[in-house]
Amino acid sequence: MSEEECREACHSPADREEEIQSLKAELEAARREARENWDRFLRAVADNENYRRRVERDLVLSIRRGKYEFLRGCLELKDHLELALRAPGDEGSLRQGLELILRQFEALFEKEGLVPIAAAGVPFDPAVHEAVAVEEDNAVAEPVVREELRRGYRFGEEVLRPARVKVARPPEPCTHDELA
Repeated sequence: MSEEECREACHSPADREEEIQSLKAELEAARREARENWDRFLRAVADNENYRRRVERDLVLSIRRGKYEFLRGCLELKDHLELALRAPGDEGSLRQGLELILRQFEALFEKEGLVPIAAAGVPFDPAVHEAVAVEEDNAVAEPVVREELRRGYRFGEEVLRPARVKVARPPEPCTHDELA
């Protein structure tokens, strides 16, 4: 008889029954733990979905609040424009009214984080300037913005709209082929 056969023969039916009951108890405990883990998983998935919906809703509300405040400021400026157009007076007073409204627009934009891009007299930067005209100038060593045609703006670190500019650049050196 082999050693393993001897071990099997040595186990009494009572020992086997005890081992079976122990294994059944372990199996039931593992099943209970698996059910608890599955329930926790389902709760975590539901919590995550609820969190996602809440963040989405809060984002929509936040954007709406921001638009509300901005449009409220714009309506005030629109009212001032309408008053300026209805007011009697000469061209000088109309111009003064329009300049006042322009300053109010600039204050509103500044409050919202809109910053003008420097243009005239600064080195040309294609990241923030859009060259719509270029002229050669012996007085410059590198391309320089000569004139701002339309103001550009940054919103935070991003370029909202590049400045349209006229650029002065140094003349191109003549090549031998051009002289012939």
